[in-house]
Amino acid sequence: MSDATSRDETSADEPTEAEQLRDEIAETREELGETVEALAAKADVKAQARAKVEETKAQAQQKVEETSEQVKENPFPVAALAGGIAAGVLLLVLLKRRRG
Repeated sequence: MSDATSRDETSADEPTEAEQLRDEIAETREELGETVEALAAKADVKAQARAKVEETKAQAQQKVEETSEQVKENPFPVAALAGGIAAGVLLLVLLKRRRG
């Protein structure tokens, strides 16, 4: 085989240097675009604040639902707390009447 024939066979199977460069440029552009989007998202303070507010709302709602379920399953602690508060208020009212 001559050198010319072997070069023709390898170049037919392998992409040319120009094609490789185009592929690398396209990949680099895509990565750069993703990086720019990520930086823009970090720089958007209002969007970050809104996301944090939504996250906090969701966490609070979940906690309310969990607490509601616990009260439904076992209402005694809540009733005991309410009774204790009522007894405390009643005691304060009676003490003020005695003094006043």
